[in-house]
Amino acid sequence: MVVFALFIISKAGGLIYNREFHTGMNKLSSNDLLMLAGSFHGMHAITKQLCPAPPTPTNPASTAAALAPSPFSNRPSGLEVLESSHFRMQCFQTLTGTKFLLFTEPQQPNIDSMMRKIYELYSDFVMKNPFYTVEMPIRCEKFDRGLDGFVKVRG
Repeated sequence: MVVFALFIISKAGGLIYNREFHTGMNKLSSNDLLMLAGSFHGMHAITKQLCPAPPTPTNPASTAAALAPSPFSNRPSGLEVLESSHFRMQCFQTLTGTKFLLFTEPQQPNIDSMMRKIYELYSDFVMKNPFYTVEMPIRCEKFDRGLDGFVKVRG
């Protein structure tokens, strides 16, 4: 299976990382990439608002069950998957609002576990880097090498 590209979008909607792993996507200019990130950020926010409200329980016994200690289970989420006949775009949003967009073939299996591993690499090599400033473009050679090793094993 093929992983085409990875984009990381800051919580403010700016493109802070983009990487193409496999030729197959159209070449986009840097302006197009920035517009894509900003457009997706806005679309994600709108679809989060369109998310239906979770059902409210009417009997008191189910109210206690609804207040279980999982605060994020009913949290609305925005656009998570966009699929066409040629590619699949999967979005993973962190609790801090950073979005990871992974472009793959539509048949790619285990995308959720891939996203977790990519987030783990990001946490280990970018967020723990004392020279990295949050919300700034990511320039970290160890992160690039980690992604290359992970994606090439899959591809």
